[in-house]
Amino acid sequence: MPITTATQGSSLADILERVLDKGIVIAGDITIALADVDLLKIRIRLLIASVDKAEEIGINWWRTDPALSGGAGELDRLREENALLRQRLEAMEQRIMGLAAGTSAPSAPPTSPTHPDATDD
Repeated sequence: MPITTATQGSSLADILERVLDKGIVIAGDITIALADVDLLKIRIRLLIASVDKAEEIGINWWRTDPALSGGAGELDRLREENALLRQRLEAMEQRIMGLAAGTSAPSAPPTSPTHPDATDD
């Protein structure tokens, strides 16, 4: 009876497909110490899995990362918010300059951006 190995009759593609389907975790800690004082500690955590498997276990950070999810809409929103904040800052600077010069303050700054974290001071 011949001894069979895990790779017998399997191509690299078959092995890769199995690894991505099941997932593999590589974890390790490296510590460099001198006289019981940790000088350097490196923690390594590596997960290799398919996108489907990663989502199945609750990992999906790439969906909210604008650089990876084609977040052009998010970038446009941030640019618009930045422009509005610059306008408000400019208006506040003009008010401060007017108050310092002793003149009446110009009109109130533009309304706040439609961002959930924005507040009027």
